[in-house]
Amino acid sequence: MNAVFPALVLPCLAALAGPLLAQPQPAPAAAPTPPLLRPGTVAPLPGRLDVVPMLNDNNPEVIKGPGILFSTFDGQRGYAGRPLGEPSAHLNTAVHGPFELFSHHIYAGSPESLDSTLWLAVVAAPRGNAPVKLRTVAGSTALSQSVNPDQPSAPFLPLPALMEQGSTPIWAGPGSRVATELLARQRSPLVPEGWTLPPGQLSTLMVLPLPVRGLDPLLNGLNLQLRLNSDGPVDVATLAAFGPVDRPPDPAVWQRLLQGGLSPKEHSPSPRGASGPMIYSRVSGVQEGSAWVGRITDPGQPTLSVSRAPISWPIASLERGTLGTGQVQTAPLRAFYPGTAWAAHGNYGVTYDLSLPLRNDTPRPVQLALALESPIKSDQALGGLRFNTTPARAVMFRGTVEVSGLDNAAGGPGGRRRFHLVLRAGQEGPRLGTVSLRPGQERQLRVRLIYPADATPPQVLSLIPVPPEGPPGAAVKQSGAPPATSP
Repeated sequence: MNAVFPALVLPCLAALAGPLLAQPQPAPAAAPTPPLLRPGTVAPLPGRLDVVPMLNDNNPEVIKGPGILFSTFDGQRGYAGRPLGEPSAHLNTAVHGPFELFSHHIYAGSPESLDSTLWLAVVAAPRGNAPVKLRTVAGSTALSQSVNPDQPSAPFLPLPALMEQGSTPIWAGPGSRVATELLARQRSPLVPEGWTLPPGQLSTLMVLPLPVRGLDPLLNGLNLQLRLNSDGPVDVATLAAFGPVDRPPDPAVWQRLLQGGLSPKEHSPSPRGASGPMIYSRVSGVQEGSAWVGRITDPGQPTLSVSRAPISWPIASLERGTLGTGQVQTAPLRAFYPGTAWAAHGNYGVTYDLSLPLRNDTPRPVQLALALESPIKSDQALGGLRFNTTPARAVMFRGTVEVSGLDNAAGGPGGRRRFHLVLRAGQEGPRLGTVSLRPGQERQLRVRLIYPADATPPQVLSLIPVPPEGPPGAAVKQSGAPPATSP
C-alpha cells in the first residue's frame, strides 16, 4: 500500500515541575477497547474512472540516487532520432491531448553534507517532427518544509479533525496543499501557463529543489501535480540530480541523465493474486484515469431515497480493501516499471466528483448528516463499518472536501463550502453538515475531493440519519453536528 508519509516532528522541551526525585510514576496505559460495528449499508460507489492518462511518479518514494525517476520516452528511438542510453529506463507511452502528471518524493539528505539539495526536473520533447504546445489547465507544488520563502510549503501541522476553509487556506503536508489548491482550480506561481516544445530537442518544463539545509531531521518531501493539454504527441520524464545548494544544475545535466539509467526503485510488490500478506508497493507508471465521476441514486431511479440511510460508499477502495462491496476503484496501469506497483493502489491525485440527488419519499421530515470517514480496513461484508473506540495515532487522510447543497442557517440549500479533514485510523468522520427535507422535498448534493498524497485508503462517504432531539413534540434541531472550526 502507499505508506503514510512520515510526519516531520518539531522537537520541544518539557518543563520540569519539581525535584526529579519527587516525580510521580506514570499510570499504566489503559487497554484499548474493541472496535465498534456501526450497522448500515455499504454499497459500491456509482460511476467510473475516465480514460485521461496520469503519469504517476511515486516510486521511489525516498530518492537514494540521481537518475531517471519516470519516462514515457521510446528508449530505442529516443527523440530527434537519437536512441537513449538504457531503453529499459523508458516506458514508450507518449501522451496526446489532456493528461496529468503526479509526482511525489522524499529526500532524506546526504550523510556527507548537512546542507545538500536534490533537484527534480520535468522535461519533455515532441514525439515527431512538429512543435507541440503544452497548456497548463491547473497545477500546484509544495514542499513539506521550505528553506526559501519563494518555495511554497505545507508542514505537517497538528490540526483539528475538521476545519472549514476560509480566507486563510488550511493544509497539513504537501499532498494536502496540492490537492486543496487543485480542487480550487488554482495554478501555483511556480507553474508556467504553458510551453512550446520545439521538435528535435529536450525542453525543461520545471526544476524544483528538495532541500534539507537547516532541517532536523534531514528530511523533506515534495508533491507536484499538473493538469496539462497537448496539441500533439509528447514524451515526458522526471529526473533527479544532486547539485548546488542554491541554484539548479546546468541544463546539460538533464540531457545526460536522460541518457542514463533509473534512480533505484523500492518496495517490490506482491505478485498479482498472491496469497498471504500483501505489499502494494508504490506506483511508477502511466495510469488510465484521472477522475471518478458518479451520480448516486437508487437503482433505475433518478433520485436517492433518504430511507437508504445509514449508507456509505467507498472512496479509493482497493484490492483487499473493498469494505465488502467487491469494488476495486484502483486505476489500471497502461505501462509500469518492473518491481513497482502493478496498479495505482490508492488513486493518489484522482478527482472524485459525486452528485447525490436526494428525495424524501417518507411521510415525515428527515434530517441526514454527511461525513467522510476512515473505517477500519476490511474486505468482508460486516453488515456495517467498524470504527475504533480508542483514538488511533496513525493519520489516514489529510485533505479538503468540497460540498454544495448542505443546510444553510435557515435550513435551506446552501452554496459551495470546503472543509479540511484530518482523519485517523478507524475514525468516524466529523459531520460536514446536514440536509433537512420535508416530505416530498428534493435536494441536490455535490461532493468533490482530490485524493491526496500521504493518505491511506480506503475512506467512505456516508449519509447518517440524525435523530430528533428533545422530548416528543419538541422542534427538531437543525444542526446535527458541532460547527466546523474556522481559520
